[in-house]
Amino acid sequence: MKIGIDAALGIHPDALALRARRTEILANNMANADTPNFKARDIDFKQAMASVTSGNEGQGIRTTHARHIAQSQSGAADAQLGYRTPVLPSLDGNTVDGHIEQSEMASNNMHLLASLRFVDSRFKGLTTAIKGE
Repeated sequence: MKIGIDAALGIHPDALALRARRTEILANNMANADTPNFKARDIDFKQAMASVTSGNEGQGIRTTHARHIAQSQSGAADAQLGYRTPVLPSLDGNTVDGHIEQSEMASNNMHLLASLRFVDSRFKGLTTAIKGE
């Protein structure tokens, strides 16, 4: 019986890639907390994940000539990238709220670790099955 690694891992490799991209976005927001007119960005994880699992991540800008610029490789995460609505606007135009960014980062890291633990347990199970233990 043949088992594909993609079938064994399910959606978790895609979830890990999106969580990693979201970590980069949130870290960028936190790094620019004092930058005037910086606008906080984030992705809608549920919407981006639905786009990846439905196979619509490749939908977007299509190049029709060899000299056209291709769409970025981050796919669904960039397609779902939007601006965060500020809770309390600042005088310098910056929309980053440190408490919200830290909360979102903690939540994102918790979900990232959960996916990593799931993938780890799948690999341990596959290793056990291969060894015949």
